[in-house]
Amino acid sequence: MSVQQRQAGEPSRVNQAAMRFVSSKMFSNIFAEGMQLVEETAGYLDGEGRDAARELDRSEALSYAGISMRLTTRLMQIASWLLVMRAVREDEMSYEEAAQDKYRLGSPETSDQRKSEIQSGKELAGLPAELVRLRAETAKLYERIVRIDGELFDQPPLAPAQYDAASRIEALNRAFPGNNED
Repeated sequence: MSVQQRQAGEPSRVNQAAMRFVSSKMFSNIFAEGMQLVEETAGYLDGEGRDAARELDRSEALSYAGISMRLTTRLMQIASWLLVMRAVREDEMSYEEAAQDKYRLGSPETSDQRKSEIQSGKELAGLPAELVRLRAETAKLYERIVRIDGELFDQPPLAPAQYDAASRIEALNRAFPGNNED
């Protein structure tokens, strides 16, 4: 049973874990870190970074442009996800809505691809140190959020909380309606 198929009035243990997470200090810290990184990066790219890019040779300028585009995209994904989680915390959005694909981080690259992106020294050669630092910090934060997103939304459905014999017999009777000997 997918998250969308769960009955709206039936909070799952996954839903409860998500609610605990968005109400936690950990979420508040990640939210603050993410939004601060968005602001810091925007300030850099609009100011000091723009000036630094003018001084790069053609090859480096192309690398700078590509990295800054990917960096901006990644930060927008992070900010969007954080704002959706805040909306869940504020009861402006349900867990089930937040679990929809359009609010998720999408199908992230494999971990190996992300690691190679972080460690790609050739593409970073000659680029401003601040851009390289912001790129690395963004990649680390994105990796953490991908893990959290998976923990909150990709878990297999949990079994019902009731494990008594009567509920199991009732479930069997529903599954095999012609076989009950009442």
